[in-house]
Amino acid sequence: MVLSKSFAYALRGILYVSLMQEEKRKVSLDEIAGQLKVPRYFLAKIMKDVVKAGVLSATRGQQGGFFINNNTLNTSLTTIIRLTDGEEYFNICMLSLQKCNSSNPCPLHSKFEPGRRELFEVCHNTTIGMVIKNNKPEFIKSISLIK
Repeated sequence: MVLSKSFAYALRGILYVSLMQEEKRKVSLDEIAGQLKVPRYFLAKIMKDVVKAGVLSATRGQQGGFFINNNTLNTSLTTIIRLTDGEEYFNICMLSLQKCNSSNPCPLHSKFEPGRRELFEVCHNTTIGMVIKNNKPEFIKSISLIK
């Protein structure tokens, strides 16, 4: 159970836009991609899905960009995982077997199930607002990979 690059880029993009809201401006895709050092076109697809899901809002045009809405800070990490990695992320078999569950477990099922449940609980109970709560300058530096 490894979280995808899509999840990482979506989360970092949402966090960056959320942190920039103190400046009361919309954040362009080029700024996000540049600051986070991620591929612009890949990020564009991900951010389009984030807006479509209602996690962020966006406007087009010269003064356009991404901005937070009433849902952003209350969005759980599980919402973003489901958006980027699909509904079944927390049910994927470690051996990629199609019929692996508690009634028909693979040989690794019982070893990974406690960790899978714990990961789900942590992600379900953690919101964007909780993640950005403290230490803005250092946190922006850490998600933007600026040395």
